[in-house]
Amino acid sequence: MTPPAKRERLAMSRPVQGAAGKTGTWRVFRPVVDREKCNECGLCATYCPDAAIDKELAIDLEFCKGCGICANECPKKAIVMVREEK
Repeated sequence: MTPPAKRERLAMSRPVQGAAGKTGTWRVFRPVVDREKCNECGLCATYCPDAAIDKELAIDLEFCKGCGICANECPKKAIVMVREEK
């Protein structure tokens, strides 16, 4: 059995600080990844509208707005949205 081919990723934009500052302060819920469930398919990064998920699937909470699209698109349900504690 041959190992699966390495995934190639398309060029994606990266988040930058805008006029309103870093956007992570807008969040009410934040994504938490369960690495045991994650199969590293990369759909969360592909669908993230803020490009806040990098190629290692780490979430940059300074730019994540907490929209939950990553959790919704995860086929393994490895991402859950938890309420932010202030």
